Amino acid sequence: MITMALLLAVGGVFAQTVHADRKGSKSAAVVYTCPMHPEVVSDKPGKCPKCGMTLVVKKPKSAKKDTTSMKGMKM
Repeated sequence: MITMALLLAVGGVFAQTVHADRKGSKSAAVVYTCPMHPEVVSDKPGKCPKCGMTLVVKKPKSAKKDTTSMKGMKM
């Protein structure tokens, strides 16, 4: 009886974990933006309606360069 309860509990945790992973992958949609007009965003590639430049993939905030690091600076 204890073994059965343990198996059900482990199965429930595994099912929730898999569901959460699938949910997270859908939220990572690709967003396109204009290099000159960052306020212009689109869910598909195309041209900027303001200047006609090709929209580029917008990088997530975590991919920005670390400007707070002093690595590589000369004294």
